[in-house]
Amino acid sequence: MRNEMIWFDRKFVFNLAVEMYPMVVERLRGCPARLEEKIKPLSRETLTQKDGDQWSIQETVGHLVVVEQLWHGRFDDFMAGETKLRPADIHNRRTKESDFHSFDIDELLKSFRDSRKKLVDNLYGLSEEQAAQTAQHPRLDQSMRLIDSYYFAAEHDDHHLAKITDMIKKFG
Repeated sequence: MRNEMIWFDRKFVFNLAVEMYPMVVERLRGCPARLEEKIKPLSRETLTQKDGDQWSIQETVGHLVVVEQLWHGRFDDFMAGETKLRPADIHNRRTKESDFHSFDIDELLKSFRDSRKKLVDNLYGLSEEQAAQTAQHPRLDQSMRLIDSYYFAAEHDDHHLAKITDMIKKFG
């Protein structure tokens, strides 16, 4: 089954109980391991193979590295009491311009793992009250709590992991 869902077409209902916050953080913590397990056995040819104008597996990994900066920035927004979260680069300019095929895949994976560890370390230290802080999401144009923002990030991770699985099935 191919993952044809377009990320920007997704609609979200944020109704997790704030007591679920530790599980959301655990989900984020586990993404680097799931990603590494999925792509470590793949050849460079498979990692860099493209399906038309879609990103390759390696470019998708690079995209996850780039987006980490957004998740860290939004954490800063919540901690500063901002009422509106910083916007994403909806055109994915940095991903498209970064030539991730010229990167070593192990370095991309390490960068992702290191960045995610820093984010998760910050998130683990928060109280339920902090997890319930709210700010406006710019693209979705809706208020979300910090727990919702990182549920959204975990959904973004899984969206791309599913796309990678589809590519592995097709190319691998």
